[in-house]
Amino acid sequence: MPPLDSLVLYKVRPARVVSLGEKVEIELDGGQNKRVRPKDIELLHPGPLRNLSELVPQEGELSEAWELLEGAETTLKDLTELAFDAFTPATAWAAWQLVAEGVTFSGTPASIQARTRDVVERERAERAAKEAAERDWKAFLERMQAARPAPEDVDRLGEVERLALARSEHSRILEALGYQQTPGNAHRALVKVGHWDRSYNPHPLRCGITLGDPDLQVPELPEEARLDLTHLTAYAIDDEGSEDPDDALALDGDLIWVHVADVAALVSHQSDLEREARARGANLYLPEGIINMLPSRVTERLGLGLQAISPALSFGLRCTPDGDLADIQLRRTWIRVERLTYATADERLTAADPALRGLAALMEGFQRRRKANGATRLDLPEVSVRVRAGEVQIRPLPRLRSRDLVTDAMLMAGEAAARLCLEHAIPIPFATQVPPDGGEEASDLAAMYARRRCFKPTKLSLTPDVHASLGLPLYTRATSPLRRYSDLLVHQQLRAWLDGREPLDQQQVLERVGEADVASVAVRRGERMSNQHWKLVFLRDNPGWKGEGVVVGFDDRKAVILIPELAMEARIRSREELALNQRLRVAVNEVDVPDLTASFRILG
Repeated sequence: MPPLDSLVLYKVRPARVVSLGEKVEIELDGGQNKRVRPKDIELLHPGPLRNLSELVPQEGELSEAWELLEGAETTLKDLTELAFDAFTPATAWAAWQLVAEGVTFSGTPASIQARTRDVVERERAERAAKEAAERDWKAFLERMQAARPAPEDVDRLGEVERLALARSEHSRILEALGYQQTPGNAHRALVKVGHWDRSYNPHPLRCGITLGDPDLQVPELPEEARLDLTHLTAYAIDDEGSEDPDDALALDGDLIWVHVADVAALVSHQSDLEREARARGANLYLPEGIINMLPSRVTERLGLGLQAISPALSFGLRCTPDGDLADIQLRRTWIRVERLTYATADERLTAADPALRGLAALMEGFQRRRKANGATRLDLPEVSVRVRAGEVQIRPLPRLRSRDLVTDAMLMAGEAAARLCLEHAIPIPFATQVPPDGGEEASDLAAMYARRRCFKPTKLSLTPDVHASLGLPLYTRATSPLRRYSDLLVHQQLRAWLDGREPLDQQQVLERVGEADVASVAVRRGERMSNQHWKLVFLRDNPGWKGEGVVVGFDDRKAVILIPELAMEARIRSREELALNQRLRVAVNEVDVPDLTASFRILG
């Protein structure tokens, strides 16, 4: 038991013993008393200590004491007398603080080690570095809170970027700044301090997509026999500004030609180009521009109409009055292409252009057959979102006859390719879709919105089956090999058959489709989120925006509205009862770009 009025150590605090019993009553600095077990305290000085206020700082020869004792062992009493020439409660406490500091001495009151010089110097250097780091950290946080980062902060902010891009789940910086640990909040913080531009689009990287075109060598086009169709005009019809035309159509009497960029002529089954395309899955179409799954040189050589004469893999077919496909042929060709926008092609259709009107007339039976088989046409709003010189441009895509013409031609080619592969037992990914879960053909916007929710997503399968929404008994994607890996794979299989080579077997096709599908899911998500991002940037930069919304459903006491000129879905509260297909004037209320959300209010 320590004596009454002795100085003891309780945890790291000084205490005075005020009474003894089964437990020891001690007085702590601050005046409060506490009953503790004897083993919970350690004697520093037997006293008498009348008041803890006596423990004032002491002047002594601390450095000299350490130098004399370096490397040796001592006690608290001997150390105190050597450093202060007296052993009192005040000097004992001062000596113990030196030990507790842990630089020159360490241990217990009964056994204190005087550290060696090299250990002391290392400890001092480590503590100095730690103190400098703490000062630097504090200064950094002050700069962040003031939104004035310094050039040297760029590397440190990479930690926040990793969270903003969903590559980590925690950021010490974000936590210190008081943000919840989410990618959206990390995005918000980076914009606030000026590390990211306020319009920066993180979503492709957040989805794990590689940015930048592949940098791979592209081989020369092989010498091989091709059917010369340059006497026919082939029309490559696409959106204005399209940079990768990979399909075209031409009229040859009553024969319809659907030409497709012959990508498999340059990208073989076992090439680095094929592996890169498979890893990417598809082109990434962003409002800022295109990230290609293949080197841009492939598009320059094979894009239809980008050269005076283009090589193509061409499907020739006739359409019977009942809409069936007949006389299907597949040829390697040379073609001459005229590039048109949908708007220009529509004008020519209106002006009774013989070739385009002839193609449209031949496809009427195919349209009727698809419709009879349950093909669903959903005229939901679509827009083109582009970013040019930092300005967001949103342009509605009108429903034009030229779009229907191109769609039908591509579907014909897809059905023709599927039939050829089935007939010749060529393994390919068939595009299938089960019939919808109920629902009826839709004519208004609300009904089309509801109808779309009845359909399951299209699946790629080695087993042929119907594609319900297209109204086709058999279909594969075969007209976008510059843009989608699955189309390229179909072309590779067809070309192997044409060349008399062994195509990939079912297991090989299945493995490749599976790998590419994972990548293409990320691409589609990146595109969807990027389009939403730039629409919100547009609304943020145009706070006075007003437009029309159409009620298409109800969800948890809110009306679901579609805003046609933005092709955007939103939920909105109303004090009045609303009806399906009711048109409302709405205005933007609040925009949160990092969280990809916007709210609207009803006007009037």
